[in-house]
Amino acid sequence: MRRRLPLIGILVVILLYLGYNSLFVINERDQAIVLRFGEIKRVETEPGLYFKAPLAFAGLDSVQIIEDRLLRFDLDDIRVQVSGGKFYEVDAFMTYRVADARLFRETASGSLQLAEQRMRTRLDASLRRVYGLRDFQAALSEERAEMMREVRDQIRPEASSLGLEVDDVRIRRTDLTAEVSDQTFARMNAERLAEAERLRARGQEAARRIRARADRQVVEIKAAAQRDGEILRGEGEAERNSIFADAFNRDPEFFEFYRSMAAYATALEETGTTMVLSPDSDFFRYFQDPLGARGATQ
Repeated sequence: MRRRLPLIGILVVILLYLGYNSLFVINERDQAIVLRFGEIKRVETEPGLYFKAPLAFAGLDSVQIIEDRLLRFDLDDIRVQVSGGKFYEVDAFMTYRVADARLFRETASGSLQLAEQRMRTRLDASLRRVYGLRDFQAALSEERAEMMREVRDQIRPEASSLGLEVDDVRIRRTDLTAEVSDQTFARMNAERLAEAERLRARGQEAARRIRARADRQVVEIKAAAQRDGEILRGEGEAERNSIFADAFNRDPEFFEFYRSMAAYATALEETGTTMVLSPDSDFFRYFQDPLGARGATQ
């Protein structure tokens, strides 16, 4: 009996190993391909506990776990040319899932890396084709959403042939290349300078018009003021002459006396002028006789 105990223990261990090796678990994010001698025996897509033939190392059933969730593949720094000949640098990504695990195993050996390498080429070509049909502004406008749908529809047949289902394609970044950016900056700078020159020219033209209008108004105002001044001066002189005439008519002698006094004030003010006149001159008649009788008798 004691000799049989080690043998029983070995058998128990073997049975436990075989039982453990015959079980596999699929969670909700995975699916499994059961292979027997390298060929696909069955595909399990529902989560749970499953059985298989043990001893995978001997060529019996082996299990390959395939992800059954939405996956993301990024494609960065793709240089694409638009219809005008300029270049963009584009970053894009696609989301996909393994829709047919059997076909995925047959075409890509169940390798996501191998499948993504093939999809990279297809996605790159689709981006170049879609961008090449548009002008420089399309990728920066509302047309961008339509471009992403076109890329998605173009790569779906290739993805289906690998057992993949493309859910969506998105363009994350669309930037000008360095040389195009420099050219664009130079063009925009030239446009801004030209616009500044146009604005400056319009401003100078408006300033000349305003200045000319102001100068014309100054001349008109001065002319009107001079005209009004001459009119007022003429009216004042006419009124003065009228007053003088009226004074002369009322008292001619007083008027003569007033005018002589005004002449004395004008002639004898401190101007440094020397006058040589005879004392008997009519100019001094009111100095000799307040009534100017001498001048009158003469």
